[in-house]
Amino acid sequence: MDLRNKKIAFLGDSITEGHGTTSAEHTFWNVLAQRTGAQSYGYGIGGTRIAPQRQPSANPRHDIYFGSRVDEMIPDADIVVVFGGTNDYGHGDAAFGTMADRTEDTFCGSLHLLMRKLIERYPEALIVFMTPLHRLGEAGRDYNERGVRGAADLQAYVDAIIEAAAYYGIPVLDLFRTSGIQPEIPALRERYMPDGLHPCDAGHERIADRLIGFLNTL
Repeated sequence: MDLRNKKIAFLGDSITEGHGTTSAEHTFWNVLAQRTGAQSYGYGIGGTRIAPQRQPSANPRHDIYFGSRVDEMIPDADIVVVFGGTNDYGHGDAAFGTMADRTEDTFCGSLHLLMRKLIERYPEALIVFMTPLHRLGEAGRDYNERGVRGAADLQAYVDAIIEAAAYYGIPVLDLFRTSGIQPEIPALRERYMPDGLHPCDAGHERIADRLIGFLNTL
């Protein structure tokens, strides 16, 4: 796909917002625009999740969940890229749920509603999801003490995104399995993700590399 002059809307969290980069021009979506001639529009808000939070966060901005922001994006996007899920895993309090869910009470249900809303708003656009990156401390999270969900590691969220997207025929760039960024490896953490969660400039370059290559296959 030739991305030149394509309007691309990027819906995401703090990574899309650019936390961890030296400036906004180094975010993956701005790097993509610089390399391809696409027109990129960033809609990243730090701390936000795909599923709504049940108990309000200390910072109300963190509760502006993905589905509530779709109508604020440009109406004539040629491509929409969604990059989220790591905050649902990290500090979201919605239940994980099942693929049969169709309400915002669970992560899986919220995925379905978000995908349907994007399809309905952008029926002619290419919609793409990207899975969360690896992060420090990702395995074996157990929130039973809060009564929210049982043991659910980050890969469960990754696989839910892939499964829900398959239902709607939405392409998925699986960064969890193909980014080459694993902060448990000190050399990779230092190079791409110094804080173990947010990619730095080099990390965003890597994401842009993967995304451009992926979009070129569609």
